[in-house]
Amino acid sequence: MASTAGLQISHGHWFNTTLTSSQSHPCSRSSFPRPPAGDYLERSPPRCRRRCSHAVAAAIVVEKLGQRRSVGPSLPVPRRSRDGFLARRGRQQPAAAPCGSAVEGAATDRFAKTLTNLPKPGGGEYGKFYSIPALNDPKIDKLPYCIRILLESAVRNYDNFQVTESDIQNIIDWEKTSPKLAEIPFKPARLVLMDNTGGPAVVDLAAIRDVIAELESDPKKINPLVPVDLVIDHSVRVDVAKCADALKQNMDLEFSRNKERFSFFKWASSAFNNMLVLPPGSGILHQVNLEYLSRVVFKADGVLYPDSVVGTDSHTTMINSLGVAGWGVGGIEAMAAMLGQPMSMVLPGVVGFKLTGKLQDGVTTTDLALTLTQMLRKHGVVGKFIEFHGEGVGSIPLPARATIANMTPEYGATMGFFPVDQVALDYLRLIGRSDETVSMIEAYLRANKMFVDCNEPQTGPVYSSDLELDLTTVEPSVAGPKRPHDRVPLKEMKSDWHACLGNEVGFKGYAVPKEQHNKIVKFDFHGQPAEITHGSVVLAAVCSSTNSSNPSVMIGAGLVAKKACELGLEVKPWVKTSLAPGSLVVTKYLEHSGLQEYLNHQGFHLVGYGCTTCIGNSGDLDKSLSDAIVDNDVVVVAVLSGNRNYEGRVHPLTRANYLASPPLVVAYALAGTVDIDFENEPIGIGKDGKEVYFKDVWPTNEEIEQVIKSNVLPKMFVDTYGSITEGNDAWNNLVVPKETLYPWDPKSTYIHKPAYLENITMTPPGPPSVKDAYCLLSLGDSITTDHISPSGVIKPGTPAAKYLLERGVKPENFTTYGSRRANDEIVVRGAFANIRIVNKLLEGEVGPKTIHVPTGEKHYVFDAAMKYKSEGHDMVILAGDEYGAGSSRDSAAKGPLLLGVKAVIAKGFERIHRSNLVGMGIIPLRFKVGEDADSLNLSGHERFTIDLPGKITEIRPGQDVTVTTQNGKSFTCTLCINTQVELEYFNHGGILPYLIRKLA
Repeated sequence: MASTAGLQISHGHWFNTTLTSSQSHPCSRSSFPRPPAGDYLERSPPRCRRRCSHAVAAAIVVEKLGQRRSVGPSLPVPRRSRDGFLARRGRQQPAAAPCGSAVEGAATDRFAKTLTNLPKPGGGEYGKFYSIPALNDPKIDKLPYCIRILLESAVRNYDNFQVTESDIQNIIDWEKTSPKLAEIPFKPARLVLMDNTGGPAVVDLAAIRDVIAELESDPKKINPLVPVDLVIDHSVRVDVAKCADALKQNMDLEFSRNKERFSFFKWASSAFNNMLVLPPGSGILHQVNLEYLSRVVFKADGVLYPDSVVGTDSHTTMINSLGVAGWGVGGIEAMAAMLGQPMSMVLPGVVGFKLTGKLQDGVTTTDLALTLTQMLRKHGVVGKFIEFHGEGVGSIPLPARATIANMTPEYGATMGFFPVDQVALDYLRLIGRSDETVSMIEAYLRANKMFVDCNEPQTGPVYSSDLELDLTTVEPSVAGPKRPHDRVPLKEMKSDWHACLGNEVGFKGYAVPKEQHNKIVKFDFHGQPAEITHGSVVLAAVCSSTNSSNPSVMIGAGLVAKKACELGLEVKPWVKTSLAPGSLVVTKYLEHSGLQEYLNHQGFHLVGYGCTTCIGNSGDLDKSLSDAIVDNDVVVVAVLSGNRNYEGRVHPLTRANYLASPPLVVAYALAGTVDIDFENEPIGIGKDGKEVYFKDVWPTNEEIEQVIKSNVLPKMFVDTYGSITEGNDAWNNLVVPKETLYPWDPKSTYIHKPAYLENITMTPPGPPSVKDAYCLLSLGDSITTDHISPSGVIKPGTPAAKYLLERGVKPENFTTYGSRRANDEIVVRGAFANIRIVNKLLEGEVGPKTIHVPTGEKHYVFDAAMKYKSEGHDMVILAGDEYGAGSSRDSAAKGPLLLGVKAVIAKGFERIHRSNLVGMGIIPLRFKVGEDADSLNLSGHERFTIDLPGKITEIRPGQDVTVTTQNGKSFTCTLCINTQVELEYFNHGGILPYLIRKLA
């Protein structure tokens, strides 16, 4: 076995054989506040198990891989967490040299000269750090701040193996190398997961242990090598609303439905090293990440370095608001990062977005976020970083920046980055970080030229392109009715709504005849007369971390409810209202301010701490209302404070869905319709019989600020997160297996060993061949991952429902596709199961079916695919632009793979989904500019052969590929495999088989 001594070559990174305290459970780290004093990383809850000592396994990995970077991606050596693990048991670790043994190997590090001390103002030092100014290259001053973080990571992790001097130079020369799509490795400091997309990744991790055992290797070496925090936040549904005990009832139902899943997650938290699972009811991942898990600056064995994170939710970008580099990845990429695989990425372009001025009174940050989303979508920022700068940034509070950063996937970028400034430091103090920690963060970032000081002259970085917005021009807005970047100024909402009703069916159209625009449908609502019409609001949800992390809009919502109560307005009883904040802190300040009482009066009772309506967990509407909608084909509306409103996502019956700020959600709930001009029409009649207008209930900025100052307090954050790992009775009473290998239950309909990890041998299969393939679906533009792999309710009669019925599951317990995503049998049956998907093969019919071309028969997509597979036929998918937009769910790649799809030929791909396709071994091909299926007259009834070389050595990233059809038609596409690392994955049939072969 290879010696591990020679591998100790870098400071605070994955090649140390000793996992530092920074790599153990967050509550054991020594860098952050523990309430009421000290730093939160010192907390040591008894359930937070961190048992990482993998030096031997790591040595095996390195011995197998050798020391040549040219052979492709490789697995780094883990560090130990013994320090924190033993310290929690009262044992003292032997003293170690600064940075462990890495300092001893500094002579071999060509960048060791950059390692320097960071002095404290009063004497002593905070620690050591890798100084990028010490590189003495004037080009560094011109780098965007977000690129400087990539540079520091490369310098700190330099080993001339996984990170080479060429990689570092490429980052320094970013201005020239980025347009050339230079490839660099990146090693995030940690991972965050949520249950719907992270859960399948943990299932994969458990299954890989089985495969490793089957290949006669040691399964115990399969463990995350970086800190992994999983927050269970996507399981709660709004089954109960508008009552005082809605939270308790919904959580009880959540546990009754998901006990099997939760038991698996709890097993994983103890079976795997370096993994923390926060139980249901803890909050939404992104808000917990912002308020609790974020470091901003790590301190590991005396070395300081920037926090960075990737997560299995595309809205991981919310952490960019705190100056932390982070973005969403698919569960497949996350798995690779968990097992130490460096992330291969193309050095991105950076759009500099200058903000000037200040938002006017009555304008919310949500309005700003929707405006930016529209501007950036128009500019075209897919695959790019956005860096916000300018004097206007200083006027935006950090929670407001979080709303903007959260919306990054909606404007199409990889990051929406705000460098750390005084506003960020003030926020850290608000959420309970100690003065000592904040001072350390500021000192480090200033010393490493990563801090923005508005009091100093700003020469400014150079950007790939520039945009500018005067904040005084931002106006109240909503977005919809089907896409988050379709912004509608509030003053134009009524006219825009009527235009949408009459337009042809599309993103802004429903094709309702003009004479039916004002039809009224009357129905009986529990003995009370009720009526709806096109545009009636039937669902109003204050939800999602997008806005609930921002006290100004949450307090604003409470003030709208208060003013409405005082004027005698009430929400109609058939409007389903709900409040689902992303943090328990929100409840504390709403109750402390007395505003929760008024929200309750309007029906916005607390229903859960999780991602509810925004992900489609909105629950059922009342049956009388549902019948009225369906029987009369009424286009009704949901208004939510979330980040996504794709058709079919929020609720099956709300064909129109608008994103709005929380106070606007309450206002529209009061009005009961979007067919209203808020400036000139009353939203209701008050208790004195007088008309009440929008302006009568809308709070001023000054009113909101007064409430915030006296009610949003540091102690609330300290108290909330001081006990977050303690769980609840239902979670703590779960009994879980103790085995190293998970005992799969063949009867389980929630947890299933995935078929794509069966029959793996040690020989890579090489590139797949595609010959005479049939088109499974022919799709248009903006097909989202919600279309490809929906999260919503499993409907009776569907392939997934039939599967569950055959296994004794009653319809009332079908739950959702999202909650059953850890079962590949549901994933494959849920592929393209969205009820609103438009498949051109169906010639106008909407729904989850397709045509079996040889026979002309119409089937559910799953059934048609199984028929093709049984006949021995390959399959492809034709698609338009923005294919795979939306959530980062890897099931949108796993589902098509399990169906038997070999390639997707599209006009354009969303960043994460393209990566997921490659990660599962599916060929992503892009039509040439100016071409698509329509311009090439492809009906979808052809048979397609893809001329791709059979040897991986003959394929290069981005090469041209010829596609021919059986009738002699030929066209050229671009192979959307971007790097040599991705080619290596592709050769192995995907990332997971690649990792297994390297670890076995």
